[in-house]
Amino acid sequence: MTLSANSVRWNRGGSLVVDGVTLDPRPGDMVGLLGPNGSGKSSLLHLMCGAVKPTSGMVSLDGEDLTSLRRRDIARAVAVVSQHADTDIDISVHDVVRLGRIPHRGTFGGDPTRDASAVDAALAHTGLSTKAERKWHMLSGGERQRVQIARALAQEPRELLLDEPTNHLDIHHQLEILALVARLPITSVVALHDLNLAAMFCDQLLVMKQGRVVAAGRPTDVLTEELIANVYDVRARVSTDETSGRLFVRFEPGPVTDLRVDSVCASGVQ
Repeated sequence: MTLSANSVRWNRGGSLVVDGVTLDPRPGDMVGLLGPNGSGKSSLLHLMCGAVKPTSGMVSLDGEDLTSLRRRDIARAVAVVSQHADTDIDISVHDVVRLGRIPHRGTFGGDPTRDASAVDAALAHTGLSTKAERKWHMLSGGERQRVQIARALAQEPRELLLDEPTNHLDIHHQLEILALVARLPITSVVALHDLNLAAMFCDQLLVMKQGRVVAAGRPTDVLTEELIANVYDVRARVSTDETSGRLFVRFEPGPVTDLRVDSVCASGVQ
């Protein structure tokens, strides 16, 4: 079992921002959430982590309704990496990562040995062991994202939700961050804008438009010229690299009228 959403709807302030979305990742998969701004990607992630309750439908963890679980229990299984993270406190990398152990602390504190081991492992996994004592404000944007992923890993989660983790990063750090996430032995759901990066790293894609799922499945099945025109209102040419077998999307100027389709098959990730 894993974290999943079944026909979830969320009405926020009178607007339906998530409309009947089903997402059921295979354990260990990296699922990319795609769609233009305002399509509902971030809202779906808020529902998936239990930050908000769906108006209808259900988000479940190991088959149990997320709304019936304690926040601490959810945090022990599900970690979240947001778009932006900052602080006015002069805090070290080690101390940021150690925040990930909070869900494992009880009334009388946690297990110091296990906490230290989890933090050390998270730092090592993200290549930050030598930067543990550096201050947050001395880090580059890419390093800060790695620290946030390390903090999430220190929670020892089974599920990782990331909201545009490569936003505002240069291409080197975009590749570095997504390669790191792809190597993790856990299930991850990642909201992305770059279609080529999604095709390169994700096992499955779920494409949203106006709160609804318009396509889901493997990148080679989902990223078609027709879908890109329908969802993003741009013209694109999709090809496959003969050596790697990877999909490549090349955007082109010009009208997209002749590429539009009336509807695109909607389904959940299976």
